[in-house]
Amino acid sequence: MRSHPLEVRLRKEGFLLLAGIDEAGRGPWAGPLVAAAVILKPKARIPGLNDSKKLNSIQRERLFGEILKKATVGVGIVENTLIDLKGLSFCLNLAYQKAVKGLTVAPKYALVDGIGKYCLPTPYKTVKKGDTKVRCIAAASIVAKVVRDTIMDACALKYPEYGFDKHKGYGTRKHSQNLLQYGTCCLHRQSFAPIKNLIHGSK
Repeated sequence: MRSHPLEVRLRKEGFLLLAGIDEAGRGPWAGPLVAAAVILKPKARIPGLNDSKKLNSIQRERLFGEILKKATVGVGIVENTLIDLKGLSFCLNLAYQKAVKGLTVAPKYALVDGIGKYCLPTPYKTVKKGDTKVRCIAAASIVAKVVRDTIMDACALKYPEYGFDKHKGYGTRKHSQNLLQYGTCCLHRQSFAPIKNLIHGSK
């Protein structure tokens, strides 16, 4: 992935500490929301860097290791219980804030995937489909995805009946079947309509 013109322009303007921000876990029925902020070294070369959704797990794991070597990384995690309490928009903003504050150096500017307005501790610009266009956002998408998948794999050991290691908490047919059979566990987002509907329909 080549540097996006916006990245190039910002660096020329002096924003060398440029963070890319993205999330994983906005839509699943279970598990946390994970955000990542990544400041790539200006001349860092990471062959194969791309949107995490366009990569398989082996590719993501390899790139994750490369990113940790060639970037400064911050991660923000918000649990499902707070999502139920405060809502997804509030928690997305909070996860982004945590990710930026988790960086060991403060960015001068940030590029955030998607659209929306956030309250971040740095100036920022949103980029629609930024994870497919902007290197630092693509790197953030990989970090967020790998961290969240690792969390869900650990959850699968504690709650093997739900198969979290397979679907990572997303609303698959198998996940629906498991919910009907076992009900919810403490990791499920009780405020999400599919969960409400499935549980209500099973009673």
